[in-house]
Amino acid sequence: MMLVEGEPGDGDTAASGPPAPVKASEEEAAERIRSSVRCSGLCTMSSAHSAHLGRVLCIITGASRGFGRTVAREVSGLVKPGSVLVLAARSGDDLRSLQAELTESEAGRAGLRVESVVADMAQMEGIEKVVRSSEEAFSEHIDHLILVNNAASLGDVSRSVKTFTDMAEVDSYLSLNVSSSMCLTARVLQSFPQRPGLRRTIVNVTSLCALQPFRSWVLYCTGKAAREMMFRVLAEEEPDLRVLNYSPGPLDTAMQVEARTRTADDSIRKSFVDMFDQGQLLTCEASCAKLMKLLLEDNYTSGAHIDVYDV
Repeated sequence: MMLVEGEPGDGDTAASGPPAPVKASEEEAAERIRSSVRCSGLCTMSSAHSAHLGRVLCIITGASRGFGRTVAREVSGLVKPGSVLVLAARSGDDLRSLQAELTESEAGRAGLRVESVVADMAQMEGIEKVVRSSEEAFSEHIDHLILVNNAASLGDVSRSVKTFTDMAEVDSYLSLNVSSSMCLTARVLQSFPQRPGLRRTIVNVTSLCALQPFRSWVLYCTGKAAREMMFRVLAEEEPDLRVLNYSPGPLDTAMQVEARTRTADDSIRKSFVDMFDQGQLLTCEASCAKLMKLLLEDNYTSGAHIDVYDV
């Protein structure tokens, strides 16, 4: 009774509660959600809700593949001309292909600027590269800063807690999955302080693993739990911020393949296999449409954990 998705190293997301069966028309449903949040007559929102995210500076980590790549595509269609996307990942080729795709899109032709930053987010040098690129791209016309902390990795799920005796191994995992998110978020908030006319939104891509323990998933569960608490604390400390812990559900990505083949615990591994066999995995597009709905409506409690199945 668990689930996972994501892209090892460049973007993950995680487990969710037992999902409702996913029908073959899931893509059509996702498109209906996207249409509902984009159209001017938003049947699912009140007139007080915006049909766009504003003129944004949106920073996305783990943007080259999987959920992060989909977030970049979806955000690009919901912003005003003059907006900027700063896309960060370790995979330069994948990142540059996404940059070219978005630059040549309708949004790109209308004035969307797309910056790609090849960076290792587990290193402070990589974090500073992302911050510098964001500072250079910022202008006084930007009215909404969005940071999507998506980069993450699954870790070694073939072992139990009692086998992790190498502190350097554990530190390396936590550096990418916890420390980097804290340091990047802190640097972004320092570079772009609160000012009149600027909204600031921080999104943490989280997981059911932040809330529940799964056997043989100690690294992933530990990282997700620590990261989510970090953003809950941030929401308490910075009431002017909008902070969202979004759990995108079990996505059909490379991380799911790893979960099905490498998980040590038999019952948990079987749950992944069953979900795949029963067609219960979500597409990144379907889950991302729910995230866009949350950001557009903007009526969630800051710091809250919201699962895709709750939207």
